Amino acid sequence: MSRRCYALVLVAIVVALCGGAPALAPPAAAQERTVSLAVYQMSPFVIENQGQWTGFTIELWEQIAQRLGWKTSYVNVGDVKNQLQAVADGTADIAAGGLSITAEREQRFDFSQPILDAGLQIMVPRGDHSDSTPGLRSFLDLLWSKSMLVWLGAAAVVALIPAHIMWLTERRHPESMVARSYFPGIFQAFAWGFGALAAVPPGEPQNWVGRSLAILWGFAGIIFVALYTANLTANLTVEQIESRIAGPDDLYGKSVATVSNTTSTDYLQDMGIGFTALPTIDDCYQAIEQGTAEAVVFDAPVLRYYVTHRGVGKTEMTGARFHDEDYGVAFRLGSDLRKPVDGALLAIREDGTYQTIYRKWFGSEVHTSGERN
Repeated sequence: MSRRCYALVLVAIVVALCGGAPALAPPAAAQERTVSLAVYQMSPFVIENQGQWTGFTIELWEQIAQRLGWKTSYVNVGDVKNQLQAVADGTADIAAGGLSITAEREQRFDFSQPILDAGLQIMVPRGDHSDSTPGLRSFLDLLWSKSMLVWLGAAAVVALIPAHIMWLTERRHPESMVARSYFPGIFQAFAWGFGALAAVPPGEPQNWVGRSLAILWGFAGIIFVALYTANLTANLTVEQIESRIAGPDDLYGKSVATVSNTTSTDYLQDMGIGFTALPTIDDCYQAIEQGTAEAVVFDAPVLRYYVTHRGVGKTEMTGARFHDEDYGVAFRLGSDLRKPVDGALLAIREDGTYQTIYRKWFGSEVHTSGERN
């Protein structure tokens, strides 16, 4: 009887275990949750197309969410300031896109492992880098610049001396090139003196004093033309060097555009570089295409994507990347979301998924005037 009881008890235990097995499934299902993600349009990281979100960061996040069994609700907040504010006030659980990890932000938010190695770079209008041939407009501007006009003014003043000597010695000659009276004789003599400086005198003296003066003044003209040409060439060279932007040190005194409330504005302020802060990166693109900005300083990956897509033939990158920084996903301090996101992100890197997404959006090389990337 006891054996029979033991058998019944054993059967009951087995049935209970088998019947209770489905009760182990809910913990996995309990992991399924909806996470609100604060984003804003910034190619190539976040792109909205007819109500659908795509881009490097979006594809990367969707891989993370898929592995964690999460669903995503996207919250469009307009800019990076509102993006962080949405996380801080609970409007969104997390924020991601082209979001830089900084020491100041680390005090207010938790961040994931870096999702991209980034930094700042400079974009300029596309131009001809052949240094040997300056533009006609630049040449004419320099020709009538203050320094060149000073040279010509000095030459005109000096030319008055031989002009008077020529008029005094030539005015009585019957075949003289100048009139006998002071006016207009002095003007004719001045025209000869100024023309002789450029080796193109308008007439020929008739007596030995005038001819001797013409020889001496001709040598003076050769020296003047040589000095004037050397000064003009030197100024052209300096102007070309000063107008070329090859790095942050060349931004002083230039019209620079960037996006407000970003790490690029912080950098420019710290460096003492004047700039115009615009609401969006698209406003910066418009400024440089319309010529109201000589350079745009912003996140290197964003500018490179523009140069190889919408900005092809109109803009180019210049100089090397500077002010290195990383992009990450932002959470509220102490959020329980950070640890699983970090784990999924590491797994994505290890199995090659990250590299596949990266090559899709940044696979082509960008050639710049200062570096090859």
